[in-house]
Amino acid sequence: MAKRRAKPDPVRAWIKRLDRTRPHLMGDTLAALATMYGRPTWARVYDPTSELILTMLSANSADIGAEKAFDQLCRRWPAPGSTARGKAAAPIFRTGWGGVGISERVADWAAVEFADIAELTDVIRIGGLANQKAPRIQAALRQIREQRGDYSLEFLGGMTPPDALAWLTQVNGIGRKTASVVLLFSFGMPLMPVDRHIERVAMRIGLIPKKIANAEQMHDMLQNQLTADKVHEAHVNLITHGRRTCHAQRPEHERCAIADRCRFYNPKAP
Repeated sequence: MAKRRAKPDPVRAWIKRLDRTRPHLMGDTLAALATMYGRPTWARVYDPTSELILTMLSANSADIGAEKAFDQLCRRWPAPGSTARGKAAAPIFRTGWGGVGISERVADWAAVEFADIAELTDVIRIGGLANQKAPRIQAALRQIREQRGDYSLEFLGGMTPPDALAWLTQVNGIGRKTASVVLLFSFGMPLMPVDRHIERVAMRIGLIPKKIANAEQMHDMLQNQLTADKVHEAHVNLITHGRRTCHAQRPEHERCAIADRCRFYNPKAP
C-alpha cells in the first residue's frame, strides 16, 4: 500500500515561491523603508509585565486610548514605593508605538488583579473594549501569579525565544502577537509581531499572500523571511509605514519608497 504524500507546508511553499518569483523582496522593502524612517535601535522601555498589560490594552484600540488607560490604571493603583509621574511628566516613548507618549511605567499588579472588576473596567474604559479587557487582564495576572508566585515575567529572558513564546501564549488571553510584542521589546528576542498595519502593508507589497488560512501562518511567513538581526527593524518600520504612509484609506503612493515593488500600487511589480 502506497504511503500518502505529506501535505506541503504552506509557509515553506510561500517562501520558496517568493525566492523564485520575487527575489530579495523583503531586503528591498527594509532598505526602502530605512530611507524613509531610518533604522531603529532596540532599547528596553518597560518591564515585561507592564509591556504585557499595555499591549493587552492596545488590542483593537487606538494607541492613544491605550496610553490613557494605562496611565490611569497606574495612577489608580501605583506600585509600592513608586511615585506617579503625573500628567505633566515628560511622555515615555518606545519605537514601534503609535501614540503620543505614556507618563507612567508600572502599577501594583496585585492590586489590579484583586480590584473590583467594575472599578477596573471604569478606570480603563477610555482605552476601549473595557468590558472585555478588564476581566482578561485580571485573569492573565492571576494565572501568572499562580504559576510563578508573583507577577514578574523577567524569568522569560533566560529562556529561548520559542520556549518563552510557548510559556506566554499558554496564559489565557495572550495570543502570539501580544506575546511577541512583550518578548521583542522587553528582551530583544527576534520574534515578529504582526498587527493590522503590518498585515496591510505586507499584503499590499506581496510579502504575504492575499489569502491566509490563519494568523499563525501570517506570522510564520514574515518571521521566516527575516534574519534575527532584522526582526526589530522590520516590525518597527513596517508598522510605522502603515501608520504614516500606507493608510487603509488613501495610501500616499507618491511618497512611498517601496512603491516600485508594491503589487497594490502596480499589480505587475517585480
